Parts: sequence; C-alpha cells; structure tokens
Amino acid sequence: MYTLAHLSDPHLAPLPAAAPRMLAGKRVLGYLSWNLRRRRVHVSPVLERLTEDLKAQSADHIAVTGDITNISLPAEFEQAAAWLSRLGPAEQVSVIPGNHDAYVGLPWEVSLGKWAEFMAGERALQPASGGDDRAEERPAQGAEDFPYLRRRGPLAIVGTSSACPTPPFSAAGALGDEQLARTESLLRRLGDEGLCRVVLIHHPPLPGTASRRKQLRDSQKFRDVLARTGAELVLHGHTHLSTLAHVAGPQNVKIPVVGVAAASAGRDFKGKGLAEYALYRIERTAERRWHMDAEVRAIAPDFRQFQVKSRFSLEVPQ
Repeated sequence: MYTLAHLSDPHLAPLPAAAPRMLAGKRVLGYLSWNLRRRRVHVSPVLERLTEDLKAQSADHIAVTGDITNISLPAEFEQAAAWLSRLGPAEQVSVIPGNHDAYVGLPWEVSLGKWAEFMAGERALQPASGGDDRAEERPAQGAEDFPYLRRRGPLAIVGTSSACPTPPFSAAGALGDEQLARTESLLRRLGDEGLCRVVLIHHPPLPGTASRRKQLRDSQKFRDVLARTGAELVLHGHTHLSTLAHVAGPQNVKIPVVGVAAASAGRDFKGKGLAEYALYRIERTAERRWHMDAEVRAIAPDFRQFQVKSRFSLEVPQ
C-alpha cells in the first residue's frame, strides 16, 4: 500500500514587505485584497499545525497543487522554497504552480525556479537510451518542461501547469495546446505500463466549478485528453472547496477528480470550509483495479489539532 497526501492553496503568510514600485499594475489589487480580507483567512498557525499533523501520518509522498504565494513577489518565492523544504525533501514532495504563483510575469530564475527541485521529473516522451522507458529526473527549467513525470512506488505522478499571467480581475488558467499534446502522449504511454496515473492540475477541469474569470479555459480539451487516454486520479486546488466529481475516461470509465480546501484557511470564508488535506492509501486489487481509501483531515473547531473530517473509497479499473 502506498500513501499519497494532497494539499493545496496554502497562500503563505505573512505577505513580505514590498517597495511601492513592486506593487504596480495587478499586484496592487492583490495587495489590497490581502490586507482587507485574505490575511484574516490564510493564517500561519493553521498551516503549521497542518504540516505537523501531515508529518505524523508518515505519507510516502506529498502533492501540492499550487497557489503557494499570493501576488508573486520575488520574496514570496524565497519564502515558499523554505516552507517546501520544511514540508519534506524534494524527492518526496511534488509541486505544481497555481494562478497566484503566476500573478504577474517574472523571469523563471527569480520565481518558480526557486522550487525547481520540487518539480524535477522525467520529461522525455521517448524511451531513454538502451530501450529503458525511464529517463533521468531533472529540475524544471521553464514552462516548456510541463508536464513532468515522477515514478513513486506504483504511482506515475504527472504534474501539469495551468498557471499563466492574466489581466486584472482574472484568475483563469490554461494548459495550452503544446502541453496538452505532451500530456496526452505521456498518459498514453504510462497507461500501457500499467501504473496508477495521478494527474496534478491547479484549476479544476470541470464545467461549472469556477466562474468564467477563474476557469480553466481549455478544460474541454483536457477532458478530451482524459477521455482518450484515461487516468486513475486527478487532484486539483483553486476553488478552496472539498469536492469529488468524475470525468469520462476510455470505455466509460469514471475518473475521480478531487479538490481540497485551502491548507491555511483559518476562517470558513463564504462556506468554503476550514483548512484540510487528504490522504490516499492506494493499492492494486487481485481484480487488477486500483483501490484508494481516502481520508480527509481538517482543522478542529478549537484550532488545536487536525482530525478526520470524512472518509471515502475510490476504485478505478486498470
């Protein structure tokens, strides 16, 4: 049995100090939003308790599906790199960016490049030399390096990026045709290998789950990829909601798509729930199906500890 933990949208606090010139354009809106509202929702003590509880569960691997920063200040990426290192070693923590991590356009080396080791993975879609399907993992070097692949136990973790700079008042995302094509090739090959394919994406690939200004713009194209290739589990963030839905895979297989509440939520803002994360205990059954027992752990009402909020099981044919 292999245990995978999933958390999302930590929105690290506090927001680092920034010179006025750094708050020009879209950032000033995010700065105001943080100080007027968001700083009361995303609080450090809650995230610290989540981190402590997660470590106590001894998960084999941790997936973080984006929105680690708030307004993409360079200092936030430094702050995030330090937090990820406390969460676990890079080999055991897989990260993808969210829209807040691409709030404005920045050079890779001063932004997402700070987390490159947590996005290290195989990127060759052709077999490596000698006929081995495995390629050496290397840190991400830019947007063209998504999706990445990490083989961990029985899992094939496929990390995508729907993060891209957008105009003010927009939190939308997109994978883009080139990344979609790479993702399809990768999922098809991994399906032939019989691995449990876990796809990480920040924006939910479902119709009607986010408003137009917050949606995944090419969600239909992504669902079409899944319908052709299949996957065993899709994990996302973005909505700050605990959700379970399904999309169609090949031969009418239902692929589970699961989201979690924000990892640092210390207030139940607009009914989105308090901080939580999920544990998936995954194993292959004798009937060649992937069985997953999921446990959602949320902050208790007294904010002193995390406790079991719900449990459910998933089963997907191989």
